Amino acid sequence: MTGATRRGRAPGRVRWWTYLLLSAATAACLFPLYWMFIVATNDTATATKMPPEVVPGGNFFHLVGLVLDTVPFVQALLNSLAVATAIGVGQALLCALAGFAFAKLRFPGRNTLFLVVVLTMTVPTQLSVIPQYMIMSELGWVDTLQALIVPGLASAFGIFWMRQHITATISDELMQAARIDGASTWQVFWRIAFPIVRPAAFVLGLFGFVTAWNDFLWPFIVLKSPERYTAQIAIKALQNSYDVDLGLAMSGSFLATIPLVALFVLVGRRMVAGILDGAFKG
Repeated sequence: MTGATRRGRAPGRVRWWTYLLLSAATAACLFPLYWMFIVATNDTATATKMPPEVVPGGNFFHLVGLVLDTVPFVQALLNSLAVATAIGVGQALLCALAGFAFAKLRFPGRNTLFLVVVLTMTVPTQLSVIPQYMIMSELGWVDTLQALIVPGLASAFGIFWMRQHITATISDELMQAARIDGASTWQVFWRIAFPIVRPAAFVLGLFGFVTAWNDFLWPFIVLKSPERYTAQIAIKALQNSYDVDLGLAMSGSFLATIPLVALFVLVGRRMVAGILDGAFKG
């Protein structure tokens, strides 16, 4: 009989203070969203007064109407959805393919090339803005959604993530058996490797989606026309150079946050399962 059982507590039972800590952590994570909604339902004067308001006001729908009248916000949300979806799907597929090549294929310079890919993660993103803009200008892609999608279709982190996951989950013996059966390299990847690492690719795609949705710097530089704004640039357009209407800005921010919250509610369990799937495979 274990000590826990002798004390009358069933094995595996979670103590009350664990629920208390989890509840406090959940409240701390949700409070910024609640405060965003508080500000989005009040004017600037109410949002900045002390002590602050903790009860929603009645101006939310009025401010949402102002948001929709000030900028083409619905179009901006659709643009963000198109860009983020393309980048999420692209990273899930292309990074898995590159990770498979680095993990299971033998070719000259493989380790050196992988080292270069990993080292690019140490370079600040801001350093690539000017050369990237010059490339987009030469291609004629300035002020187009292609300029947002194409550079984000693959990432060094995604390649590293998938390479490590494939190395840990797919044995060389399995690949050799597939080749003996006559499978080509592409068939080995698509029919054997990718179905096995699909949970990890799904999580990577979600990370890419959220990163692209929240990106501000690159879209702010490359996009010029209001009809091509993404959600983050549309929120910036709600502010003028001399004054910031906090209620208006937070209303736009709240609208831009709703799709991400809905996405997490729909696929949150699958995302956590995909992360844990890679964490416990040896």
